[in-house]
Amino acid sequence: MTASSFTTGDPRLDALAASLTDRWPEHRLVADLGELTLTVPSAALLEVCRTLQQAPEFAFEQLLDVCGVDYAAYGRSEWATTEASTAGFGRGVDRDPELDLDAAERFAVVYHLLSLQHNRRLRLKVFTGGSRPLVDSVVSIWQAADWFERETFDLFGILFNGHPDLRRILTDYGFVGHPFRKDFPLSGHVAMRYDPEQGRVVYEPVEIEPRVLVPRVIRSDSRYLGDDRDLAAARAAVGGAHA
Repeated sequence: MTASSFTTGDPRLDALAASLTDRWPEHRLVADLGELTLTVPSAALLEVCRTLQQAPEFAFEQLLDVCGVDYAAYGRSEWATTEASTAGFGRGVDRDPELDLDAAERFAVVYHLLSLQHNRRLRLKVFTGGSRPLVDSVVSIWQAADWFERETFDLFGILFNGHPDLRRILTDYGFVGHPFRKDFPLSGHVAMRYDPEQGRVVYEPVEIEPRVLVPRVIRSDSRYLGDDRDLAAARAAVGGAHA
C-alpha cells in the first residue's frame, strides 16, 4: 500500500503512514477506523521495534500493551450463523468446530505503541507460528514488556526468546495448558476447591459438561432504524405478528 492511499482524515496518521511506507515498503500496513496496523515478520521484529523507538520521525517511547491472538477458529465461529432454524437452535449448533492448530499464522503477538512527542499511536503485529509459537522479547527495548510478555505466555503459550524471567503470572502453580487458546476447554481441565478436612486446596476432575448458551433467535432492534418509514414498517410487522 502506498502512502498516498491512506486517507484517515488525521494529518498525524497520514504523516506516520508516509514515514512507515518509506522506511518499510515490504511490510504490510493497514489503515482502518482511524488506526494504523503494521505487520512484520518475526525475524524483523527487533530491528523494526528499535527503529520505531529511536528514529526521530517515529519516537514511540512508550509500549502500552502486548497481547496475544489465536486465529485457530477465525472465520469458523459457531456465532457465524445469522438465521434461526425451525428445528430449534439457529446459533451455537457446532459444539466442536474444526481448528487449524498447526497453521503458520495461528498465533500473533500485537504491540500497542504511543509516541508522546508526535501524539500518535501505532499497532504492530507479528505472527509467531502455530506448532511452537516463538518470537523475540522486546524487553531490551521497552522494559514495560516484561509482565505483558509473561501474561501472553501464560494465557496463549507463546514463547519470548530472550525474556529475563518467562514464567506464569496469572494462573496457579502447576496449571495445565493455556486458557486463552481456542482448543482449551471452557470448563478447564480440573476443578479447584478448599477442603476443610484436609485444610488445603484440592484439585478434582471437572464435572461440568461443556455447553453453549446462546439465544435461539436474534432479531433486528428497531431502535437503530434511522428511517421513519423503516420504523413504521417494523412496528407494523410486530403488530401483525401479534394479530
